[in-house]
Amino acid sequence: MSDHQLESISPWVRRFAPLIPSGEVLDLACGRGRHSRHLAALGHAVVAVDHNSDSLLEAAGPDIVTSQIDLEADDAVWPFGEQRFAGIVVTNYLHRPLIAAMLGSLAPNGVLIYETFSEGNGQFGKPSNPAFLLAPGELLAWAAQHGLRVVAFEDGRVDGPKPALVQRVCAVKPEFPRVAALLPSF
Repeated sequence: MSDHQLESISPWVRRFAPLIPSGEVLDLACGRGRHSRHLAALGHAVVAVDHNSDSLLEAAGPDIVTSQIDLEADDAVWPFGEQRFAGIVVTNYLHRPLIAAMLGSLAPNGVLIYETFSEGNGQFGKPSNPAFLLAPGELLAWAAQHGLRVVAFEDGRVDGPKPALVQRVCAVKPEFPRVAALLPSF
């Protein structure tokens, strides 16, 4: 992986991706595949999903299966089964109708890494539509509602790659061993 590709990986994803146990990982709304390639380099089989076919062409690679799906279409249904993925990674994307089904696809010892924009981000630019911004504590509420244990949570301003207000969580299913969640400080 080149230095440029490594730099474009979200620091949050880079920090917590090593927690994901062996198995298949979903990169939801993968864009051009920066996280898909990182996850594949860590030894995972990756399912990279996006609605944009051009982005998926860039995301394709060894150990990465791409799938063009518009999960926001009126007739869209969640295409993945229960307890399928060892990890689910989502960055810069929010479509609340997917949350319950998405979390249901997390394996019993699975890891969720989620990072996206939060309320107040409009002062820095887009997105500014409340439909695409997390409410205060929303990721924590999802974790509690779906029986996930929070390993780490942040809520506030980031300066890179551009100034934004974000929330991010790393949460695990109850079967995930507590001792495995202890990472060295970064």
